[in-house]
Amino acid sequence: MEIINTVQAAPQSACSLALGTFDGLHRGHLAVVGAALAGANAAGWEPAVFTFRRSPSGERLVMTGQDKARLLEELGVARMYEMDFAAVKDLPAEDFVRDMLFTRLNVRQVCCGEDFRFGRGAAGDKSLLARLCGEAGVKLTVVPPVTENGEKISSTRIRQALEQGDPATANRLLGRRFSFELEVIHGNHIGSTRLGTPTINQALPEELVCPRFGVYAAWCQVGGSWQYGVCNIGLKPTVGSDRVLAETWMPEFSGDLYGQQVRVCLLDFIRPEKRFDSLEVLREEILRNGETARAIAGKMPPAPWNRLTAAAVEDCGQRP
Repeated sequence: MEIINTVQAAPQSACSLALGTFDGLHRGHLAVVGAALAGANAAGWEPAVFTFRRSPSGERLVMTGQDKARLLEELGVARMYEMDFAAVKDLPAEDFVRDMLFTRLNVRQVCCGEDFRFGRGAAGDKSLLARLCGEAGVKLTVVPPVTENGEKISSTRIRQALEQGDPATANRLLGRRFSFELEVIHGNHIGSTRLGTPTINQALPEELVCPRFGVYAAWCQVGGSWQYGVCNIGLKPTVGSDRVLAETWMPEFSGDLYGQQVRVCLLDFIRPEKRFDSLEVLREEILRNGETARAIAGKMPPAPWNRLTAAAVEDCGQRP
């Protein structure tokens, strides 16, 4: 997949374009992307996505930009326009559609959600988009919201679930497990030298949503293998940390992972983060949490981080 950061570098082959922030690629987002893919396949156009590096709302992202690109590529998207919102936010709505989409990007089909807004002051809506597409002979597909129990699936709901320590709900709305793949960095080495529970430390990016501080059961992908783990997200109050870390103990793994990329998938919340009176008490708690995590993981088999649920695949119009 080609990633384009400026429309000046845009290719001119006709495309079917999915428009949206796509800050989590949840089931609702996938329905819009799926419509663009279906249109491209039917007409012989290139499937493309127009999105932003950061959400225009300023909210934290539900997935890293790297994971977003990987998932879109796996779905079959040929090019992704990943723009800075500042570069387009002051364009009049009609100029954004006529000049940027129709002329520069050669869009032959536009796909978006019902609430998609665009142009200066978010003045453009689906009605204006319908008129402009009609005048230019461009196909418009407005995808209705994907709902669960009558409520629209949204990045806001997913962020709230994660911030409340409810990864099960977030995972259901996403259509896959919330995860992050980050470099393993050096910590204070207390787990390996004094507790007998060696951990990996990963610094959560500031732009990524921060789950509720506490301990989670997790599956961790180390190379080609999966290990169940206990993941503490927070500031490690017993030993101290000056930044938010994901610290994960994998009871059945041993080895040096410093500098490597490890993916951690959150399964369920075990307990809030808290300070312990001694390292011995902390060690006993970690061991108990390990048993809890093993039991939880045993009921939730590991799966590729980008494995979509049946519902998400159906929403996206793709075959598993």
